[in-house]
Amino acid sequence: MPWNLWLCPATREGDSVADKGALWLDDGRFSVGFMFMARDFQTAEEMVAALRAGDVSSVELTEEAIGRIERDDDGINAVCVRDFERARGAAREADAARARGEEGALLGIPMTVKESYDLAGLPTSWGMPEYRDHRPAEDAVQVSRLKAAGAVVLGKTNVPLGLQDIQSFNEIYGTTNNPWDHQRTSGGSSGGSAAALASGFGALSIGSDLAGSLRTPAHFCGIYAHKPTIGLVATRGMVAPPAAPLPVELDLAVAGPMARTARDLTLLLDVMVGPDPLTHGIAYDVTLPPARHERLSDFGVLVLEDHPLIPTGSAVRAGVNRVADALVDAGARVERHSPLLPDLTEAGTAYMQFLFSGSVARFPVDAYEQLQIQAAGLSADDQSLDAARLRAMVFSHRDWLELANRRELHRHGWRQLFAEFDAVVCPITPTPAFPHDHNPDVLERRLDIDGVGHPYFDQLVWAGLATMPGLPATAIPTGLSPEGLPVGVQLIGPMFEDRTPLRLAELLEQELGGFQAPGR
Repeated sequence: MPWNLWLCPATREGDSVADKGALWLDDGRFSVGFMFMARDFQTAEEMVAALRAGDVSSVELTEEAIGRIERDDDGINAVCVRDFERARGAAREADAARARGEEGALLGIPMTVKESYDLAGLPTSWGMPEYRDHRPAEDAVQVSRLKAAGAVVLGKTNVPLGLQDIQSFNEIYGTTNNPWDHQRTSGGSSGGSAAALASGFGALSIGSDLAGSLRTPAHFCGIYAHKPTIGLVATRGMVAPPAAPLPVELDLAVAGPMARTARDLTLLLDVMVGPDPLTHGIAYDVTLPPARHERLSDFGVLVLEDHPLIPTGSAVRAGVNRVADALVDAGARVERHSPLLPDLTEAGTAYMQFLFSGSVARFPVDAYEQLQIQAAGLSADDQSLDAARLRAMVFSHRDWLELANRRELHRHGWRQLFAEFDAVVCPITPTPAFPHDHNPDVLERRLDIDGVGHPYFDQLVWAGLATMPGLPATAIPTGLSPEGLPVGVQLIGPMFEDRTPLRLAELLEQELGGFQAPGR
């Protein structure tokens, strides 16, 4: 029987990632396919290998990423500021540099950055309409590091107003939809970056995390993200306008990598890590210790699925247990309880106090005075998180110092726990991605957890578990919910031992399957 030759269209509906751009030979009995272009969801590591082998150019990778954004982003709205012409120029420069024998960790790799990072010549608004035309003159320190490593920056990704929401929408750029379900949020505040990665818009992105802003979008969109140890990654040039881009040491917030694989997180973190060259970088550099273990069977892990301040939804609970089962099957030591674990109620309350005391620091005087009146009207018996947040908004400096002292006690408790365990596995939020809710009165918003409504911001207590003491935490996908939505968990590690949760993430990826493209 003669062979029939046919070409699989690159955008045919229903194709899997492996089908796109494939050449097939078919004799009616069996078929053989030859891949020649299937790079929509290629990892950065794979791109680096292909570039070094001469199998592809940066110009080709960049044009493919641009084409995909132009074709698919209207329905997602992830890349809110496009910089395609400069990206094309950077790709040509990367190819020329490689031809000269030069190398770079990200040389020729197309990626995006969160809108909150300064990128010279492009707007940095943080979603605030009054700053839609604010164009910094110089790059953020992390953007400079990306470019020095050879990355090709395609543009900037969408954020919520002032980066202060668990959803990504604002008056300037509109709403970013979840690639898995456009009626649901992609998360916040790095929701645009997570949606871009899940949609194949570049291989990498960088975001930031104060209230789970790296981890929650990763969980909602089915990708990987890493919240580094506090202070490990310089943040200059990621500042709300119109403030000057000074090397401020932030109290809770960090900058961090986002990717579609755990190994790509490490690749990008290695570019980002290190002190600001204007301050601590004058005196020292950073060398992260290696991961504690290389095999799953050697890890000791504490698994948490319940929090005293908020229920865990059934879909997320199942995701936590999928990870626990994979660890047990691999021979790891898994515990469900430990007297060394710091008190979760105190930890969650303290985190909320830190978060909300900082959020109102620059409120106008009249607004601050109204908060004082409201806080004074609270009953002494009201120990809810809502009450804790309101009281924290009007903390005195004395109150804040006492809170900071309690944090140090928690940090010491975590040091003791990590002398016994290598990582903690727990939820990121109690549910998968929830439907868009843009009610301007956030106190009226409710999070539906298995049919019961809960205060919207209470879901942050899981993210705060790592944020308050400044611990590293890696977000990983664990599979899909019964509704077909991604479910992730976080792997919390010892302070400054970021490579330990990252290695654990890589090993679990091999067991659980890792990233899935939406609709595949």
